Amino acid sequence: MTVALMWEARAVPGRGGELLAWARAQPLAGAPVCRETLRAPQDRVLVITWWDAAYDAELPELPEPDAGLVTRAVHRWRFESVGE
Repeated sequence: MTVALMWEARAVPGRGGELLAWARAQPLAGAPVCRETLRAPQDRVLVITWWDAAYDAELPELPEPDAGLVTRAVHRWRFESVGE
């Protein structure tokens, strides 16, 4: 089974580049099948990691950034692949 973990944060206005660099530099304890980092308007950063694991497996996730870098708590979601 493939599980996708999604991590999304919104930077303090004007600090989107700094949040993006911070997210890209964060190591994970273990190697996901795939890791993708994306950005969006309003200084938002999204990191998606794919894992070959059960839906309820304990998996490494990105931490919370410094409170001074983000406007709110990080949003996290977990999805499982259902195939085509």
